[in-house]
Amino acid sequence: MASRPCLLLLLGALGALSYHNRMAYGISVRTDNNHVQAEEFKEAILSCRPSVPKTITPRIEWKKRGPGGVSFVYYNSAFTGDLKGRAEMLNIGIRIRNVTRKDSGEYRCEVSAPGKQAQDLAEATITLTVLVASATPTCEVPSSAMSGTVVELRCKENEGSPASEYKWFKNGVALVETSGTGSAKANITYVLNKKSGTLLFNTVSKTDTGEYYCEAFNGVGLPQKCSVKRMQVDDLNVSGIIAAVVIVALIMALCGLGVFHAQRKGYFSKESSSGKKSSDHPPTASEKDFKHTKSFVI
Repeated sequence: MASRPCLLLLLGALGALSYHNRMAYGISVRTDNNHVQAEEFKEAILSCRPSVPKTITPRIEWKKRGPGGVSFVYYNSAFTGDLKGRAEMLNIGIRIRNVTRKDSGEYRCEVSAPGKQAQDLAEATITLTVLVASATPTCEVPSSAMSGTVVELRCKENEGSPASEYKWFKNGVALVETSGTGSAKANITYVLNKKSGTLLFNTVSKTDTGEYYCEAFNGVGLPQKCSVKRMQVDDLNVSGIIAAVVIVALIMALCGLGVFHAQRKGYFSKESSSGKKSSDHPPTASEKDFKHTKSFVI
């Protein structure tokens, strides 16, 4: 039983020694910004401010956490991977030039005393988000439509980060965003969704005829728009459809009467009887000679 208190005292002493050793190095790290945003093809600065005693030359390493795990960015006093040739060390961290969307991720600055254990290091984590401007959107606008039908116009682009929002224009004038329910303006006959980029007409009318285009914007760079497309809305031509049906019915009736008249005149029966007669013709002289010759030979 006496050995147990001694063991506890020994473990406590070792823990205190380890604590004093870590404190003796006096290494700490801080960053000016844990969340850095930079536009694509510009530069980003990831700050890392180590605090170490003058008697220690710290070892500094940078790592990046990605889909495939953690990889070195700065190791053994040199940049590696995609940052090689694009990054440089600063007193306060690193500067990355010409950043791309692939540079987005979580970076970790690690500062330690050379030759010491991993637990004797300090670190700071910075998240870099590369902002990408909207690309030219693709627009789907039907060239023609019938009044009273459902028509949907679509607009989309997939390059922007953050995701783009959308505006629709008719004849050069921006359409008012609306949910389509309880609208105070009686002339609004559509539902515009700025998140998805859809412009929906539940019952399109002739007044909706016009030239349409869409604009995508995510706060980075300039808005991008698609080419202008015209949508023509026409009323359903009921009289024309009735006239076409009547004409088709008359043609079918005339064809039927023609067939009936031909049958009464016996045109079809004469063809069949003549065919029968031709198939039942008496044998020719050559056929008789052939039969006679065959029987003679036998």
